[in-house]
Amino acid sequence: MPQFAANLSLMYTELPFLDRFAAAARDRFTAVEFQFPYAFAPAEVAARLVDHGLQPVLLNAPAGGADRAAMATAWEQGERGTAALPGREAEFRAGVQEALRCAERLGCPRIHVLSGTVPPGVERESLKDLCAGNLRWAADEAARAGREILIEPINLRDMPRYFLNRQDHAHELLDAVQAPNLKVLMDLYHCQIVEGDLVTKLQRYLPTGRVAHVQIAGVPGRHEPDRGELHYPFLFETLDALGYRGWVGCEYRPAAGTSAGLGWRDRALAAAVGGAT
Repeated sequence: MPQFAANLSLMYTELPFLDRFAAAARDRFTAVEFQFPYAFAPAEVAARLVDHGLQPVLLNAPAGGADRAAMATAWEQGERGTAALPGREAEFRAGVQEALRCAERLGCPRIHVLSGTVPPGVERESLKDLCAGNLRWAADEAARAGREILIEPINLRDMPRYFLNRQDHAHELLDAVQAPNLKVLMDLYHCQIVEGDLVTKLQRYLPTGRVAHVQIAGVPGRHEPDRGELHYPFLFETLDALGYRGWVGCEYRPAAGTSAGLGWRDRALAAAVGGAT
């Protein structure tokens, strides 16, 4: 059975961010991921992780901004990353360096780097070399710090004109960059909306060793995994059958209270225990 990490940016939003760590621990999560911790002192976040025995497994690099104050609000200001945006290379590098400092302080092994949205009038293909060059630099910096850089295909319904939206797009970038610590974050919610055929995609890409993290949510509403069109028990069995040993991030918006909606996870864990006896 996969090991689940609570996404503290989408889950427990009834609580202030720093209080979500305790809530996740009470619900028996042992690992967490979060998107943008830059509004908080790393020491504060690190203390919550230690106090509640939680392992950080993934954080995002800033969505934009040249300094920490701007990085802390970039997402709310509509920024969606800079890796593929012309003229913003210095801003991209500043964000990656800030993310690496944060990851070092928190002991987080992986950083997701956002690509950005394709500017109006620009063809996506014209940005591939720029994105690959930025990712090559980021992977080199991260390698020296013992971290991995992740890229994630995101669906165009939730994020119109986002540069990276298909699994093959992501793996083409990995081919171009040729850095062993540049890997893919495979979000099954986004993949289902854009491409579908999830089991075939998992069978194709997981054995390559290039998928470092998986995320889940129900489709189409991005609520609990047991709501919507996907049959997650079968997908969890597929992950097991393919030998996936990474974390599965619960990056969904609870429909009615985080703790009350965790029945899907408890049933999955109970089924795994029952199957092992």
